[in-house]
Amino acid sequence: MANEMKLRRKKTKTKIRSRISGTPERPRLTIYKSLKRIYVQAVDDTKGVTLASASSLEKDLRGTLTNGANIEAAKVVGASIAVRLKELGVTAVVFDRNGYVYHGRVKALADSAREAGLQF
Repeated sequence: MANEMKLRRKKTKTKIRSRISGTPERPRLTIYKSLKRIYVQAVDDTKGVTLASASSLEKDLRGTLTNGANIEAAKVVGASIAVRLKELGVTAVVFDRNGYVYHGRVKALADSAREAGLQF
């Protein structure tokens, strides 16, 4: 059962990545979620460079979070990446949900980033 779910996510991820790509003006905002943490990074696919990243593992965020993998953590991480990208002058991104279903932590992170000023 678990193996089938991993294969389905991998297939979805591959399909999504074939359609979207990040540029310096509009980087790809990709997420990864584990059972303990949530991670997000903005990637320029033309150069293969990560422009900014944020996660619930960072020291300044760990002190404020009771759990690194819940919806509240996703909201904090989403706001954090939006602030970092705005400092770089990036206001628009392409959202890559990385094969995950768009609800729960994924949706919370995206909504938080939108509220902080990112457009996608």
